[in-house]
Amino acid sequence: MCKKTLLSCALAGVLLFPACAPAPALALTADELKPALEQLLRERPEVLLDFLREHSEAVLDVAQAGSNLRRQANLEKQWAEDAKTVKTVKTEGRPFVGAPDAKVRIVAFSDFTCGYCQRAEKVVEELLQEYEGKVSFVFKNMPLEPKGLSGLASQYFVAISMQSEDFAWKFYRELFAHRDELVANGEKYMRSVCQSIGVDMRKLDSERRRKKVASILAEDLKEAEDMKIEGTPYFLVNNLVIRGAVSKDLFRRAIEIELNRVK
Repeated sequence: MCKKTLLSCALAGVLLFPACAPAPALALTADELKPALEQLLRERPEVLLDFLREHSEAVLDVAQAGSNLRRQANLEKQWAEDAKTVKTVKTEGRPFVGAPDAKVRIVAFSDFTCGYCQRAEKVVEELLQEYEGKVSFVFKNMPLEPKGLSGLASQYFVAISMQSEDFAWKFYRELFAHRDELVANGEKYMRSVCQSIGVDMRKLDSERRRKKVASILAEDLKEAEDMKIEGTPYFLVNNLVIRGAVSKDLFRRAIEIELNRVK
């Protein structure tokens, strides 16, 4: 067997076949693989580069899968600790999506202008559909620039919710779906969204300047500060903490843990 063929078989056994699948007939054992690779890398490093170029997608898939497994293991250790401490946030009277008696409530501390929040919002929307009746969702405002565009977007969301929760969620989805347009056009874009979904603009402009709106926004920021939240998005899945925009599989795992725990 030529050296390139030997390397191809070895790497194929490691990279292209799942760990639980039977090894190909020509794959090397673990004890044989390392010295064979070391010798080939010393003598013919270009062979490895050629192989990686030819199978780059498979290599990336395996690397990502390994990364996800490590992250899941670390998160599950963290979640075991999270479950020991009740994290209290106010959700009564706030707009929510899903069944009011759902076993799992996801609470998001998020920012309408944040790209990572936009990615996470898509995952949450899909999971709410997947776990319909079992999971509910509440959005808490954590604008990273409370006196800038993100703070204004949160102000609009809270004020719109006082007219109609349905309008508020339509506004929420439109802003996240077209975040680039929000960032580029600011309040002009927000007002066009409000008009398109049927918001009473005169009432909105009156409501959003009320002390009640400011109080709700201040309450959300105070809760984030008390929990030492440093960035967005930040999620509570009941008491389990998810920081950042994680994959759907990792988010799903947290939901499943809580569904199994809360009988």
